[in-house]
Order: sequence, then structure tokens, then C-alpha cells
Amino acid sequence: MQITFIKPTLGSLSDGKHFVDEARMEPLSLGLLAGLTPPGVDCRLVDDRVDVIDYDEKTDLVAINIETFTARRAYEIAAEFRARRVPVVMGGMHATLLPDEAAHHADAVFTGDAEGLWPQVVADAHDGCLKPRYDGSLGVPQPGILPRRDLYAGKHYLPVSLLQFGRGCRFKCEFCAVSQYFGHCNYVRPAEEVVAEIKAQPRRELFFVDDNFVANPEAAKALLRALIPLKVHWVSQASVDHTRDPELLRLFVESGCMGNVIGFESLSPENLQQMHKAANLAAFDRYAGAVAALREVHLQTWAAFALGYDHDTVESILQTCEWGIANHFTFAAFNVLMPYPNTPFYERLKAEGRLLYDGRWWLHPDYRFNAAAFRPARMTADQLTETAWACRQRWSSWGSIFKRALDPATNMASLYRFATYWAYNPLFRREAFKKQGMYLGTR
Repeated sequence: MQITFIKPTLGSLSDGKHFVDEARMEPLSLGLLAGLTPPGVDCRLVDDRVDVIDYDEKTDLVAINIETFTARRAYEIAAEFRARRVPVVMGGMHATLLPDEAAHHADAVFTGDAEGLWPQVVADAHDGCLKPRYDGSLGVPQPGILPRRDLYAGKHYLPVSLLQFGRGCRFKCEFCAVSQYFGHCNYVRPAEEVVAEIKAQPRRELFFVDDNFVANPEAAKALLRALIPLKVHWVSQASVDHTRDPELLRLFVESGCMGNVIGFESLSPENLQQMHKAANLAAFDRYAGAVAALREVHLQTWAAFALGYDHDTVESILQTCEWGIANHFTFAAFNVLMPYPNTPFYERLKAEGRLLYDGRWWLHPDYRFNAAAFRPARMTADQLTETAWACRQRWSSWGSIFKRALDPATNMASLYRFATYWAYNPLFRREAFKKQGMYLGTR
């Protein structure tokens, strides 16, 4: 039996060319699915971000992991295989949030985590009796399972190994699809299993893809202590409240942490209150204490902002960008706030009549990547789109890149940190300019 695992690309560039992601990372979820697949089944990975899909190549089952931004392209791919009578199963975040929509484009829809039921899907496909729906339960990730990293060979991913310590987050942010997916719960792996996985692969540059690495602080500390002897360099995603725990910060440094993606989201406490960003409100003093704590231990920060909440204005968004530059963050994401389906934010905007693109921006042919998909309170949708793009241009300008580089507390704290800064900032600059205004899907 042959299974083809597919990672869809976002779509096509403004000139119509297929988008090839130069900053692509390993699709960990598909590697794990292959690792969960019973022995004797031939597994093939096709990454639409770099590979050309051969729809006529023989396969017995196609498994597509879909996110909201890749749903349109995923449905295009599924249609081609189904026209050739190849069964398609869809899973992932978007399929779980909108299983009925995904069911129109697949022979089977898988919701939730795959660990418990994926072998049953494979057996049913082998026997020609796929069920239309499989509902996986949530729980501890990949118990005793290693991803099939051999499937990543030759695809020129960034030289960083992706792993996971935990899934989910305990906070209840209004806009967060992850929070909705996991029901505000966090599930962590035993530290010894994470260590064994690290030892089983050759790299010492790691990215933990956790939604919030510090959602369970004591479990995180146990893992950090176990990482210290391994002499690795790692990054992850963490809520800002970890900056108030000196022991956690010390263990970050001793275990080889380079820094984390931190969702600062907004400099407005009114916005933070509206989005129910409890961790940020607890740490809020315009984040001065948090930034000072990070700088004191020389961590390099990827600051993430959600632009377009009801107290935002054009001026406040531009000021947010300048604040990020002044603090010499290593990287930053100035994200237009997105109404992901079935989140409280989406439902609120729907009730207020503020959704654009018929409420399903991820499928609408007129939607473009990084565009606003709703009417903001204090500006027009076009103004939000243009202002967020102005932030990305300003942040990615060579003047900003050089200014932020020359910070002895973070980006110049060591030769390794300085090299990392210069390896990735030009790459992310190219990607930011290339992706702006992309079409979702290719048709």
C-alpha cells in the first residue's frame, strides 16, 4: 500500500507563478503521521511549497494536512486526485474547525489529534472501506512515536529540526484558533521522550513548535534541566508571562535557548482586555519589565503583533512598529488580525456584521494574503491592510535591519547570535516582500 502525504502551499504570487517558500521548515505533522503509519506501508511526502505534484503517480491514499490559509489550495489538490479515483483524507487545524466544509472536498475527514486513530484510517483505506469521519481525541503528543525524518531528505528545509514538547495553551484569547482546537488545555510529553528524540536525530539547532512552551511552567523546567547536558540551541513560542519567573529564564539560558516567539499582540491595555489576553495584562507596563528581563539574559525575541483590534488606529499601529525597532527585537511579525472560523472573535464579528468576503475569506477568489478580512472599528479595511504592510516594509528595510543588529545585549551578545541574526533577517525580508498580496490557491 502507498500513502502520499501532502503539504499544500499558500497559492500563487501576484504574477501568477507558483509560490515556492524559501523559508520553509519541515512539515512535522506529516512526518509524525508517517511515523504512526503501520509497518509495511510505503510512505511518500510531497511538499507543494517546493515539489511539483504528479497527480498520475500511483498511490492508494492521499493525506492532506490543511490550515485555514492553505484550505483553498488543499481543495484544488484533492479535486485532482479524486478525479482520478484516488481517495483523499483531510485533517489538521482547519478540518477540525470546519469538518463539514472539508467533507465536501474529501472522502474522509479527520478531526483532532491523529495518535489514536490513524492506524485505523490506514487499515480502512487498505480494505476499501474508509469512513467519512474520524474524530481523534486530544492528549499527550506522539507517545513513543518518532517522526519519519527520512522523508524530509532532499527538500532543502531550513537547517533546524522541528520537535514538540506540548500542544495547546491554557489561555482563552478571543482570536486564537489553537485555543479553540484544544479547548484551552495543554498536553505535554515526558521529558525523557523529548530527549530521546533529540538524540535520535543529528541536528543541535531545534525549534519546538509548541503553541506555548511555558503553558505548564513546572513541566517546562523539568525539560529544560534535561536539555542542559545536550548542548543544543533552540527556540520556541512562549507567552510573555514567563519573563516574570527568574528561575525559568535562567534555565532557558542554561539549556541553550536563543529566544522565543512572544505574542505581545498590542501596546494597548484596552485591546488586550478585549482579546482576553490574560498573560499580557498581568505583565503589562508597556512591557518594559518583560523586555528588560529578556535583554538581561541576552535572549533574542521574535515579537508578534495582532493588528486591527477595536482600539487600534493607523497611528497606534505605526507606533507599534517603531516600538519594536527601538527595542531591537531580532524578528517581528506584524499580522493583520484574522477572523479564524469558529473562534469567539469570528463569531463576534459575524454577529456585528463586520466580516468581509462573504465570511469565508480563505476560499474567496478576491482575497489576497495579508489583507484585512473584516471592518475594523477605527479605520477602513484597506487602511488596516496598507498600514500593516507599511509596518512590514519599515521593519524589513535595510536601515531597520542594521539598526537592530547593533545591540550588544541581544543580537551582538555572541558571535553565534550575530550570525543567526544575519542568516535569517535577509531571508525573511525577501519572503515578506514576495508574499504580500498573494492569491490563495492557484486557480
